[in-house]
Amino acid sequence: MSKHDVLVTLGNNNADRSANDLYCTPGWAVNSLLNEEEFNDDIWECCCGLGNISEVLKERGHNVYSTDLCDYGYNGLNEQFDFLTSTKKFKGDIITNPPYKNALQFVKHSIDSIENGNKVAMLLRIQFLEGIERGKFFKEKPPKIVYVFSKRVGCYRPEIDPKNACSAMCFCWFIWEKGFKGSPIIKWL
Repeated sequence: MSKHDVLVTLGNNNADRSANDLYCTPGWAVNSLLNEEEFNDDIWECCCGLGNISEVLKERGHNVYSTDLCDYGYNGLNEQFDFLTSTKKFKGDIITNPPYKNALQFVKHSIDSIENGNKVAMLLRIQFLEGIERGKFFKEKPPKIVYVFSKRVGCYRPEIDPKNACSAMCFCWFIWEKGFKGSPIIKWL
């Protein structure tokens, strides 16, 4: 394995990054969440990319509103726009794998875009728990549950065969319930 490959596997931001941080989520990682957590029938997948998360949600009976900044060719794309500048409000839940360079902005905007009692589920690296700015945010809007994967999740670039996807990073599903105040629960998948 080359130095470049090692950096990419470790998630080094200085290594080549996929355009707009497009990394596909394996279906089993979405199913793992859905086997543990209940969501509204209506779900907004605001970073749908190639539709990996959207398709699993549809297979599990959800009505999915799929949007993204770019049109990557997913035929289930409902609209193309910048989620972070959107003023849309949504009556259901939001589930996505956001671009990590803007993860905190996506979490904040997602919570602002839903109604009290609804949920935001974000697939994020465990390192999202770190940081001064995020620490301040967590005091105001703590996640309700963090589901830590015991197995590594290989989120992959579109040009990589999913069977060859690997990762040295630990991923988690972070779940916020709008209006929740309390201490997060940690669970393992």
